[in-house]
Amino acid sequence: MGLIDKVNNDIKAAMLSKESEKLDAIRSIKAALLLAQTSGEPVTGETEIKILQKLIKQRKEAAEIYTAQNRKDLAVPELFHAEIIQQYLPAPVSEEEIKRIIKSIIEKTGASSIKDMGKIMGLATKEFAGKAENKTVSEIVKQLLTN
Repeated sequence: MGLIDKVNNDIKAAMLSKESEKLDAIRSIKAALLLAQTSGEPVTGETEIKILQKLIKQRKEAAEIYTAQNRKDLAVPELFHAEIIQQYLPAPVSEEEIKRIIKSIIEKTGASSIKDMGKIMGLATKEFAGKAENKTVSEIVKQLLTN
């Protein structure tokens, strides 16, 4: 079952159980996916992951702004939406697993210094798409290349 089918089924379930907050979050996913489909480019699994990550980032940034302005009443729903959207991403990878995979990438590419970080990050970004944040991956790459 594709992501759009799963989203449609979850919309029906949320409507039947009258969970309006969850329904809003799931509808935002559907809207973003439909918008991507109408752009003319094919929507692949990678594209879907990027869309979900973008939605989560938007929700978290909005929540930070609301929190900074002492508007917790607006920040809480944004964080809730981010949690719901997060459920549609693949399971996150542990830090040990990230280190293990990055070490194998370093061995394959023969990288030896921080100058090779761009090459490593390019491969690592593809490997960890949707499974790990790029910030975490880049910190681990820096750590492994400076040792």
